[in-house]
Amino acid sequence: MRVVFMGTPDFSVPVLDALVAAGHQIAAVYCQPPRPAGRGKKDRPSPVQARAEALGLPVRHPKSLKGAEAQAEFAALAADIAVVVAYGLILPQPVLDAPRLGCLNIHASLLPRWRGAAPIHRAIMAGDTETGICIMRMEAGLDTGPVLLREATPIGAQETTGELHDRLSAMGARLIVQALDRLPELTPETQPEAGVTYADKIDKAEARVDWTRPAAEIARQINGLSPFPGAWCMAGDERLKLLRARVAEGDGAPGQVLDRLTIACGSGAVAILEAQREGKRPMSADEILRGLTLPERLD
Repeated sequence: MRVVFMGTPDFSVPVLDALVAAGHQIAAVYCQPPRPAGRGKKDRPSPVQARAEALGLPVRHPKSLKGAEAQAEFAALAADIAVVVAYGLILPQPVLDAPRLGCLNIHASLLPRWRGAAPIHRAIMAGDTETGICIMRMEAGLDTGPVLLREATPIGAQETTGELHDRLSAMGARLIVQALDRLPELTPETQPEAGVTYADKIDKAEARVDWTRPAAEIARQINGLSPFPGAWCMAGDERLKLLRARVAEGDGAPGQVLDRLTIACGSGAVAILEAQREGKRPMSADEILRGLTLPERLD
């Protein structure tokens, strides 16, 4: 097919690679404009832009698709279909209508659960035992379109958002190729009204650990916010980023260091399995403890 690909972050890159490997013609790649990054705050292209340019594909990064000129340029590509995954811009109706077969979105949840911006984080933080990928036909509403294909996968007890992100990205790449191959035979399934939840964008204010909460919630917070933005606490005067945890046995005052990196919570305790000191790389608990003397209580 003649495909317009629309995506921006790392999550989208395997999907672009899979479409190219499957032999589809990529008419254009749309992504977010380069953003200032790094110490020098120089404009840095998105992962999708970098990969598309390496593949020799034409790249466009308009700031908006609301204008008539941008919409005309999109329509002029005469695409069979658009594949959208974590693009970051709302598609106006003229853009949705332009490809001959419409626009398909790859969404990292089992819709209608976790519509919106941060479905992977939210699934882990909520304690969901499974998630998955949906291939959805796009419409004007936020992730409301009918689903063409879906596949579920369990969420590991200590799986982080980073790990689940990579698994779902590969799954989405595989499923979109299947969907394009089987498009005429797929029956769109309308999403039910029951079970709708929204995955709000992660706010950095959610990242500080409140040790008065139950251990299970704190473990999910730590794993769900790993690696970014990273749950954190204060170990004395040092900020400690917590990257992986599990519920552990133990009891004490909230924040009390019970044993090594096992910390008492409002109920129960969590064992910190991976963490990162300021200015250091991520390390296991054993490595952390070789260089850090913990206070009696974490804040």
